[in-house]
Amino acid sequence: MRLTLDRYIVDSLMPDLVGHDKQPSAFVVFLYLWSRATTRRGPQGMRGRRVVASLQQIALDTGLSKSAVQHAIRTLKRRRLIHAHQASATAAPDYLVNAPWRR
Repeated sequence: MRLTLDRYIVDSLMPDLVGHDKQPSAFVVFLYLWSRATTRRGPQGMRGRRVVASLQQIALDTGLSKSAVQHAIRTLKRRRLIHAHQASATAAPDYLVNAPWRR
């Protein structure tokens, strides 16, 4: 399998999240979600990449702690890089990974 990244992710998003925000875990989680997502239509017809993953699964797969993943998810949601929807309190979230630089 081949992973394709937009240049923006490496050239702009990485220095912004890691250097400016001091959130390398947010960059790692974004890359994780990006790499596992498939392209679909999101809310209001916006194109995005969707993936369903629990916090525990993200933590196990990235080597981060669960609390670091939670903090990273909050950062990514605040920056509107992802949108999360949970069908129930115990369901794994469905993440829409946004690419706002493509608009």
